[in-house]
Amino acid sequence: MNARAQAKHIRQSPYKVRRVLDLVRGLPVDEARVVLEFTGRKAAGTIIKVLDSAVANAEHNFALDAEELYVAEAYADEGPTLKRWRPRARGRATKIRKRTSHITIVVAETEEVA
Repeated sequence: MNARAQAKHIRQSPYKVRRVLDLVRGLPVDEARVVLEFTGRKAAGTIIKVLDSAVANAEHNFALDAEELYVAEAYADEGPTLKRWRPRARGRATKIRKRTSHITIVVAETEEVA
C-alpha cells in the first residue's frame, strides 16, 4: 500500500529540488527527516512538509504504521515558468525565467524479508 503527497507551484527550480530529493530516496521516513533537517538548502524545508503530509496520509487513509514506512519514490517535475523581463544595453531586454516545481513523495511499508 502506497501513500503520497504533492506540493505544487513551489517557487524553486526542479534542478535544485532534485538534488535534495536524491538524498532521501529509499531511506526510512525517520532517517529521511533527520537528513533533511541537517541539509542546508532552501528546498529541504518544503520537502519536510511534503514528507510529513505523505506519512499523515498513510496513517489516516491506509492505517499504516509510521515506524514501518520508507520513501519509495521522490521526484520533482517542472511546473509553469513565470516569465519576466530585464532591461539591457541599447534598449533591449532579456527574458528571466522564474521556474516552479511540483514535488511528489510516495511512502510505502517496508517488506519483511524472510
